Amino acid sequence: MGFLHRDRPGRLSLALDLMEELRPYLADRTALSLINRMQLSGGDFIQQASGGVILTEGARKTLLEAWQKRKQEEITHPFLEEKMPVGLLPYTQALLLARHLRGDINQYPPFIWK
Repeated sequence: MGFLHRDRPGRLSLALDLMEELRPYLADRTALSLINRMQLSGGDFIQQASGGVILTEGARKTLLEAWQKRKQEEITHPFLEEKMPVGLLPYTQALLLARHLRGDINQYPPFIWK
């Protein structure tokens, strides 16, 4: 089941939908921080003959270390008004969606970071 992504065999449409609202705060912010801090540069990317782009091993390690550190950061959830590690945001949003689908809450509160 998905709201934004079409349902296809082998595709986890609902998981992709949940990630869409978190992409700017989690993925884009982490990637841009690494580039702005010059921890990643153009030389860290390899263009494949097929047109795909992959990270070098060193860049992959840098990215994973930054991601693990990012997940530990604490924020106050804008809807729940509770402190939590950033790494729990996808789980928290999934629980809020489940509560909405069951009718426990009137509307789904999307994650909007101020």
